[in-house]
Amino acid sequence: MHSRESLVLLRHYLDLGLKKTVIARQLGLNRRTIHHWILTGQLDREIDAATPRRPARRAQQLDPFTPLIDARLKTYPALSAVRLFQECRAAGYPGGITQLRDYVMKVRPRPEPEPIVRFETAPGLQAQCDFAELKLPWGKRYAFLVVLGYSRVLFIDIVARQTALTVMLGLERAFAMFGGVPREILFDQMKSVVVADHRPGGGRLLENPEFLRFAAHWGFRVRACRPYRAQTKGKVERPVGYFRTSFFYGRTFLNDPDLGEQATRWTTDVANQRVHGTTKESPLVRFARDEQHTLLPLAARPYRSLILLPETSRIETRPRVPTITVEQRALSAYSALAAEAH
Repeated sequence: MHSRESLVLLRHYLDLGLKKTVIARQLGLNRRTIHHWILTGQLDREIDAATPRRPARRAQQLDPFTPLIDARLKTYPALSAVRLFQECRAAGYPGGITQLRDYVMKVRPRPEPEPIVRFETAPGLQAQCDFAELKLPWGKRYAFLVVLGYSRVLFIDIVARQTALTVMLGLERAFAMFGGVPREILFDQMKSVVVADHRPGGGRLLENPEFLRFAAHWGFRVRACRPYRAQTKGKVERPVGYFRTSFFYGRTFLNDPDLGEQATRWTTDVANQRVHGTTKESPLVRFARDEQHTLLPLAARPYRSLILLPETSRIETRPRVPTITVEQRALSAYSALAAEAH
């Protein structure tokens, strides 16, 4: 028995009209064998014999019930395999659930993923913000990131906690760096900003009242991603990954002040200077040319909360000057000491 490849080549050369002597020499076959196969019609049979055949599928106990499963999944695509097993058993299915579960996994309708529509925001319209968790030898810290949607100018603040006051103070520092305020800020489902989100059920977004007062003071609108749709906040999600890989990964830090100083230098010298992959421009160039003059003016004074107590949530980048304690005594004590000396 010759290989299937040789037999197929033999048929191909015959179709091309090559002489049998040439074909026999090319394939290493006997010319009489080729003549015999052709005259007796064995060439086709030999090719069929060399072609592996799939074994016939064995009938399964589930086969009579697959139309029921298909119909139920067509109407209710999310029905569980356990529920379908119960319904098939009620209809007389004698087998186990494993066979049924394998079939359900194979035929269950897969919903088309919701398309992610990328959009570009107008200059000065929107900023997005998020936290990145940082694990350090001396504890856990957070990078609070704010990015302007049009220019992609990035602001980073290293903080110790994720609180409403942290967000407010971080945003005020970001506004000071930008020299103005965007018209709206997009948040993920931050508990310090969003109390509850009933929009999936036809309700409304419930914001933190204190944060709404803060937003009104600075003049921006609060926007929030819908639950499980954080990818709509991609303009800050990507900088979070960029911050981790380009800055945090592989660096060593002496302490909190060193971490804060290095993060500030990297933001100024690298992140806001490089050519952005989407806009193909440096964020600072794009900001100065198109966006800075479109921002809302800064408020006359910082926001003063009547509810939240002040806290030192930001990691200071300058080392503190040690406090010197001076012992204080009454003048009579010094007079007594002088009398004893004489």
